Amino acid sequence: MATQHLLQSGTDPETDTSRTEDFAHYDNVVPLETRLLDESRDDHFIRREGKVYAGTHLIIEVIGGTGLDCIETVEAAFRRCVEACQATLLHIHLHKFQPQGVSGVAVLAESHISVHTWPEAGYGAFDVFMCGDAEPWKAVEILRDAFDADEIRTKELLRGDGIV
Repeated sequence: MATQHLLQSGTDPETDTSRTEDFAHYDNVVPLETRLLDESRDDHFIRREGKVYAGTHLIIEVIGGTGLDCIETVEAAFRRCVEACQATLLHIHLHKFQPQGVSGVAVLAESHISVHTWPEAGYGAFDVFMCGDAEPWKAVEILRDAFDADEIRTKELLRGDGIV
């Protein structure tokens, strides 16, 4: 079994040296860039405006919010986000801290929504990370409304941009 793993990792078990293979003689090799941009691939990568990336990760800060200490309000907001973003909910786990605060995650087939709140400061730190056809930007207004936020700050990261 160890030999099998060594061979898969590209190490020659006899000489303990790396091996490379010249693929130039294969007629059916398609360049990686062409394969990744292929819209018919069923891998849930996002292909938009000539970019290919794993998913959209939004960092959402709720400022001047209310209801951030209520586990039921947080769960309801998570569920509304999942529905509006057209995501698939697998599981929600929330924890209520004493004397205040809520932390939790909604695990999605498309990735996750997570939160940690500081209700004494009216602040909630949310992450919304989704791949595939989900629409994570729809979560922003839902969170604004759910917590009656005075302000929302959002940053977007294209996860895996330039990597895949």
